[in-house]
Amino acid sequence: MNIIIITGASSGIGRGFALQMDRYFDNIDEFWLIARNRGRLERLAKNLSHNARIFAMDITDGERRADLEDAVFRHHGVVRMLVNCAGYGLMGSFGGQDTEAGPGMIRLNCEALTEITRRMLPYMRRGSRIIQMASAAAFLPQPDFAVYAATKAYVLSFSRALGEELKEAGIYVTSVCPGPVDTPFFQIAEAFGSTLAVKKYTMVSADRVAGLALKDSYRKRALSVCGLPMKLFFLLCRAVPHQVIFRVMDEIKAVQKNGTRKG
Repeated sequence: MNIIIITGASSGIGRGFALQMDRYFDNIDEFWLIARNRGRLERLAKNLSHNARIFAMDITDGERRADLEDAVFRHHGVVRMLVNCAGYGLMGSFGGQDTEAGPGMIRLNCEALTEITRRMLPYMRRGSRIIQMASAAAFLPQPDFAVYAATKAYVLSFSRALGEELKEAGIYVTSVCPGPVDTPFFQIAEAFGSTLAVKKYTMVSADRVAGLALKDSYRKRALSVCGLPMKLFFLLCRAVPHQVIFRVMDEIKAVQKNGTRKG
């Protein structure tokens, strides 16, 4: 049975992946939709023309990750595409956040993604794809977004290395690095702080991110960056010392806070 597995499928980019792949993929038997919110998954499943299997689960639970692998084994699943979209971030100073906030992000954004990827690999075949949701935050350490940016830097590095390891097996890994996306992400992220206002002017839709990521995956590209501003940001972070960028960011923060540039 050929299957597509999507974590974080209940909303945002994960939901966008499911809807777009449902329209264009003919050789898939089932979509396996994973998220904590069963109601949203059920509503998504009703909008799909493919058969959909729902896993309402918290993927930070190691036992549930083992259950997922067991289900693939029992149903003789061949994982044609794994899309790891589940994740969250929190803005604000590291010291001002709840003590569980950082470890929680690490468990979901890094640990769960890594283990699910490892558990699904034995069920992939030549031509299978892995799409890992990183972020443009991975390009540069982010003060007041420190843990989230670090987790996404991990996802980017892990995915690039994994892609090199799997090339001979004909399994292709694409790391997706969008900037701000028009999803419920910021409702959670801004619980302890706010982002630079200028970032929201570069916001793109979840459907656009998912669409480009699918195209880049099938072009066997290791990196998918949506939008000209984020592509320029990627080049900037490679060409300019990070300390210089930090100083510019400080100036922008000062203007945002006070309305005038500090002299």
